Amino acid sequence: MAPLSAYRAMHLPAVPAGPAQAHAADHPAASVPGAARAREARLRHLVDSHIDFVARILRNAGSPAAEIDDDVQRTFIIAARKLDEVRPGAEKSFILRVALNVAAHARRTIARRREVPDAPAFEIADASASPEQLAHRKQARQMLDRILDRLHADLRTVFVLFEVEEMSMVEIAAALAIPQGTVASRLRRARAEFHAQVETIRALSDRESKREAES
Repeated sequence: MAPLSAYRAMHLPAVPAGPAQAHAADHPAASVPGAARAREARLRHLVDSHIDFVARILRNAGSPAAEIDDDVQRTFIIAARKLDEVRPGAEKSFILRVALNVAAHARRTIARRREVPDAPAFEIADASASPEQLAHRKQARQMLDRILDRLHADLRTVFVLFEVEEMSMVEIAAALAIPQGTVASRLRRARAEFHAQVETIRALSDRESKREAES
């Protein structure tokens, strides 16, 4: 699997002309190259600024670990096609919604195939971590995946954005186009379910360890 940094140099495909480009085509005197360069610069900035964010959102929103690379590229291809519709300053909310839709499609595909993604989780390597630390992180990641998989998609999204991405309730409400009260309600429910699942998993683990010790 290629590292995330590889996407910063990826070649983005040509996208359909937006209204501005279509208008310029009807008027040869218009500066089409200049507009195209500005659009390409905006797209490149979008990729450079949000590539890691998109990968994390996809991973935590349910895209299979083995397909993160493809889903990252899919997200930015969709974003490229719709970029002209996004007002300046709203790029993060826009790319977040696209990534969530891509992850939702991935979850539906898994459900239809009745498959359980069991590929190793995609993580950025930490050269300073010891083998014990890496093993602990892998175990924690697996537990997180199990818990998030059991949360309703709406609760999972708000939980991940607040607890993992550290977005404020105001930012989440704006990004998801829902009231702040709804964000707060979903977050309370998600936290309660999350902690309940943690306790259940720990109890089962303790029970299994006890049985192994007695055998």
